[in-house]
Amino acid sequence: MAHNEREPLLRHQHWSDEGDERELLLLGDQDPENPRAWPKWRKLANVAVIATMSIVSPLASSMFTPGIRQIADDLNTSTTTVIGATTGFVVMLGLGPLILAPLSETYGRRKIYLICFSAFTVLQIPTALSPNVASLIAVRSISGFFGSVGIANGGGTISDMFIPSERASMFGWYLLGPLLGPTLGPLFGGITVQRLGWRWVFWIMTIVCFINTLAGYFFLRETYAPVILQKRKVQYEHDLADADGTKYRFEGEDSRPTRQKIANSLTRPLKIFVQPIVVVMSVYQALIFGTTYSLYTNMQNIYSGSYGFDTEQVGLLYLGPGLGFLFAVWFLVPRIDSVYQKLTAHNDEKPIPEFRLPLANIGAVLIPVSLFWFAWTVEREVHWFASIASTFFYGVGQVMIVNCTQNYYIDSFEKYAASAIAAGAVFRSLVGGVVPLFTPGLIDRLGYGWGISVFAFVSLVLAPAPLLFYRFGERIRERFSVKL
Repeated sequence: MAHNEREPLLRHQHWSDEGDERELLLLGDQDPENPRAWPKWRKLANVAVIATMSIVSPLASSMFTPGIRQIADDLNTSTTTVIGATTGFVVMLGLGPLILAPLSETYGRRKIYLICFSAFTVLQIPTALSPNVASLIAVRSISGFFGSVGIANGGGTISDMFIPSERASMFGWYLLGPLLGPTLGPLFGGITVQRLGWRWVFWIMTIVCFINTLAGYFFLRETYAPVILQKRKVQYEHDLADADGTKYRFEGEDSRPTRQKIANSLTRPLKIFVQPIVVVMSVYQALIFGTTYSLYTNMQNIYSGSYGFDTEQVGLLYLGPGLGFLFAVWFLVPRIDSVYQKLTAHNDEKPIPEFRLPLANIGAVLIPVSLFWFAWTVEREVHWFASIASTFFYGVGQVMIVNCTQNYYIDSFEKYAASAIAAGAVFRSLVGGVVPLFTPGLIDRLGYGWGISVFAFVSLVLAPAPLLFYRFGERIRERFSVKL
């Protein structure tokens, strides 16, 4: 990895004359447009808006799962076909960032957020009015594309505003959205479906998304340095240029034609994805998301069949992994920064991205253990609390794997953090969307014990990855450097 890819975007301002051009950089703490110099409340306002976006779209991915049977009866189709609506949505959550993340590195974060989430809000209306399953799947898939904007650009926005030593803790709270959304969805969806019917799931989503979009128009500010500097350059050249036609330039400026810039930006996530570390850790995340959605779409069958729970009671069971998420973010995620700083101090104050990985080993252990635990307590029909207790530890493991990995991507590709996260998200969401379609057949053939254990065995194979990349990651990145 070239060194300049890991350097901060925002540096102390200085001027240097080179011929008829002057270099234009953001000021340090004195520049009100420098996102890293904003007051804390302004940073948190930005994070709150994008974190809500990142929780609402995954919430929509699973909120209707308690009503799968009701939807199938209402639209005269099978439950497996209705699951296709989740598949289309989740797949587009992965494909969307491939386009939306690099576009934010061309046109800026704020504009992409507002356009896409406005579209996502409007699309909840035809979803609620779907007359058949084909239109439900089609509209859900399109809305998944636009709804992915929070996931696509959230990491990049946080990278814009926070220095590396304080990034992991803030990113942990933001990342609760993509993780907690699919968990809270069935909880709220179960109550809504049972009391109001499945269509009200999407009417409620329309209201929530509208409020979130409105907050974005008032509180979101642009954070991407090249876009901020481009606007400043235009203003200076228009208003302040000397009579002799002095021009301004800035670091990271791309003067190529717009079409060429867009083409280059759209290929950036794919270039990053072929890096071996990104491939392997993306597979790891894909396993986790595929497992999560497979469990969530089968919770109704497991607990209504074997344990006699109604829809609302099944929804409450999702608090198991949700509490695991909150525990990990509150107590463990802040330690990612602590470990990073200690390892940097012992490395002559030279930080490397691999210092983000040690705590991922917590997840590498908890994921397979919790999956085996869940699989066989359900198979033997042990008391429901025994199986749900395992999901708490699954939630902790999921947070630690995903959080450490995302921070690792950001540190490795800081200037292009959004594209790096998009590269990792695409495979994750594709697998997370497609695998649940095959899980019912797998369980029918093998039963819950061995069927869910398949996921546990795969997680065992991938468990050494964080440890191996911590040891050899820097060498691999240098061997397979990505030129962007």
